[in-house]
Amino acid sequence: MEKVVNLKEKWNLLVDKLTKQFADGDELNMDGIIYLIGVQELGTGQTSFKKDEKVNLMHIAICKLLEPYGYYEFDYFDDDSWPHYKIITELPNLKPGEQTVLMKEAIVNYFDNLKYLED
Repeated sequence: MEKVVNLKEKWNLLVDKLTKQFADGDELNMDGIIYLIGVQELGTGQTSFKKDEKVNLMHIAICKLLEPYGYYEFDYFDDDSWPHYKIITELPNLKPGEQTVLMKEAIVNYFDNLKYLED
């Protein structure tokens, strides 16, 4: 596969691959991908989660995604083995489009580090 350097191209490749692997026909959106990252970071595999747990999974994912940018730092695992992060730097006030670009970049970097798009 040829090397992809453009964020938009990498994002589209990632969405396509994750959709084929995890979705039943409907294309995964950013929230769905963030949820998958949260499940991955929790490490329990596929489980039924309650609504509040799903929100917490997304929070875990966002912290993990923004950790390399210096916004969060891993703190500890609680008694139920859920990871907790502490805020290092407050997030800047970003316009919605800027938030989207930051999150797409962070998600692509996360999967790049896992070498997910290389095979």
